[in-house]
Order: sequence, then C-alpha cells, then structure tokens
Amino acid sequence: MIRPANIAVVSLAFGRYLIEPFFASCHVPPLAVKLVTMAGITLAVVLNCWSVSWAAKVQTGLTVLKMITVGLIIVPGILALRNGHNENFQDSFDTSSLTLEKLPLAFYSGMFAYGGWFYINFVTEEIVNPKKNIPLAAIVSLIVVTICYILTNVSYYAVLTPQEILSSDAVAVSFTDKVFKNISSGILILVALSCFGALNGGIFAASRMLFAAAREGQWPALFSMIHLERHTPVPALILMLPLVYLMVSIGDLYGLLNFYSFSRWFFIGLTTLGFMIHCYRHPTILRPFKVPLFFPLVFTVACFFIVGTSLYSDPVNTSIGCALTLSGLPVYYLVVQKTRIPGCCTSKFNSMTVKLQILMKVTLQEVQMH
Repeated sequence: MIRPANIAVVSLAFGRYLIEPFFASCHVPPLAVKLVTMAGITLAVVLNCWSVSWAAKVQTGLTVLKMITVGLIIVPGILALRNGHNENFQDSFDTSSLTLEKLPLAFYSGMFAYGGWFYINFVTEEIVNPKKNIPLAAIVSLIVVTICYILTNVSYYAVLTPQEILSSDAVAVSFTDKVFKNISSGILILVALSCFGALNGGIFAASRMLFAAAREGQWPALFSMIHLERHTPVPALILMLPLVYLMVSIGDLYGLLNFYSFSRWFFIGLTTLGFMIHCYRHPTILRPFKVPLFFPLVFTVACFFIVGTSLYSDPVNTSIGCALTLSGLPVYYLVVQKTRIPGCCTSKFNSMTVKLQILMKVTLQEVQMH
C-alpha cells in the first residue's frame, strides 16, 4: 500500500493545481479535485500500458518542463531578495515554537520531497548499464533536486510571509497570484504538468516493483506477465488503479502523506538494519558498492526515531498505516505459502488466472531480464 499512497499524494497535488485556475475566486470543491485526480491517474496508467517508449518520452519532456517551471518560480524570488525583500529571513532559525511532536511530520514532508531517487532501483531492468548509471543517476538527481528545491523555498519566503505559507492549501497558488497576477493560471498549469510527470514516473516505477515481486513468487503470477505486443506489464499497471483510487477517495494529501510515511520509513529502517546484520555475518562477500557502516547506522537510528515519535505526533494516521502494513500478512499467507491453500482453491485460482491472461493478452517473459 506504500506505493499507491505515494502516487495518490502526487496525483492529488496534480488535481489541485490543474483545477485551481478554474476556481480563481472561489473555494475549490474537494470532489472536483478528486475527480480530476482520478482522470490524471487513469491517463498515466493508460499511457504506461500503451508503450514503454512513449511513457519514457513523456517523462523526459515533463522533466524538462518541470525545470523550466522551477526556474520561473526561482527567478522572481532572487529578484525580490536583490531588491532588499529579506524581512522573512530575519528569524529563520528561531526554535521557540519547535516541539518534539512536530518533528516527525516535518521530516516526513521533507523526505518525501527529496525521495524520488528511491524509484531508480525499481526500474533497473529498463536501464542500460545499471551498475554505472544507477549510482550516477542517484547522485546527480539528488544534487540537482536539492539545489532546485532549496532555491524554490527561498523564493517562496522572499515573496510570501511564513503566515501566508502556513495558511495556504497550495503554496504555488499563493506565490503565482502574488507574483504573476494575470498569467498565474498558466504557471499553475505548468506546475500541474510537473506533478503529472511525477505521477507518471511513480506509476512506471511502482508497477515494475510489483512485476518483480510477482516474478519472485511474492504476488500472483498474473502480475509478472507482459502484453504480447506492447511488452508492458499491463496486469501490474491495472492493479495500481483501484488501489490508488481508494487512497484518493478516502484521504487528503497531508493525511495520506503521514499515514503511508510510517510504513515506508519503518521498512526502510528494517532494510538498512538487515544490511548491517548481513555485513556483520558475511564480511568476506564481494560487494561492488560499499559504504562505511557509520552511514547506515545513523540512517537506521534516524528512521526508527522518526517512526517512533510519529506514533505520538499523529496516532490516528500512524495507526492506519500500521494496520495496512499488517494487512499484508494474509496476502503473504495466501500467495507465498501456497502449500497451505486447499487444492480446490488453487485450481480455481489458476483457472481465473488463465481467463484474465487471455482477456488482457499477456504472457510470461521469454527472455530473462534478471
């Protein structure tokens, strides 16, 4: 449920920014945002089902558009600072209002913004020379994103007061209304298209993760199949639709972010903890990529600290995230522990798989890519 919730967060931002220009002087109806959001999700899934190359081309084009949009936000802020509008930076590091209960939720929002590099690992099979290009892509993207996002936030604070930022449902809307005035609607559409690029990339990567999990026997075999002609993981992509629809229907942007972040960072912490245990138990194994154990140790402690304090900060959404995590146990029991399933159920399940396979025109890979 982590990836669908992540996609739902990005898609809600897309829906909000796309529909905002049509309600310039009115309150935006939440239902309208959700309907536009679902339309965007459907379009992204259809695009990824249709063609891998077209999905990649759209992603490249929207990434370029995103950088242009970020530039349009950064430049006015830099000009405002140049003209002496630095009053909002006078008490930038004031900690008088800082409390422990606010820290984990702030960390969740910050780490979500900088967490796009996670998806690189999910698309390893789509990358040429992954041993070289994955570390390169992670390093370059993280540096570029860090610089762009810091400058974007500086620009926001150069134009908007902290109170305006905190009270805004969509900061880019408040910023463009104040800076661009008559052409603010065009800037918001560019921001929405930027969000659609993140949505498209998230669906592309999450479907590959589900595809690989099914291939390893951790999900039904149907989800490890690809279309006969288009060579896209259609079943894995289609499965994303109802899951993301559900997340969009029941939650708001920040509520979804808080509840799924608990599961996300809990499992990331477990992964890095397992990495350290593996290194300790098998010190002589050849590893192409190595880092000092100090870094994963600090990272693991930070993950569990944030997860632990979030139980106090936002118990409702954190409890929902915990419950959804535990809901994976029946799936593991039914799919991975297949020996415990009665024979009659197995035969019906296999028959349904064959029918769905014929309906979607999918089959298992002939060439091993892993």
